[in-house]
Amino acid sequence: MSIISHIKEVKAETKNIKWPTKKQVINYTIIVIVLSILLAAYVGALDALFAKLLSIII
Repeated sequence: MSIISHIKEVKAETKNIKWPTKKQVINYTIIVIVLSILLAAYVGALDALFAKLLSIII
């Protein structure tokens, strides 16, 4: 398989991709940001809890 035929096949396959709409991209971005904030808060709360427990034990 030559490089040129490979590039042509990639270009043809790229046309078959169903790209998300602008609204979908915005919604997915908001979901990722919200979940990241919630996960950070959860991990931070666990860290604070374990730090408090460790200070009580020591």
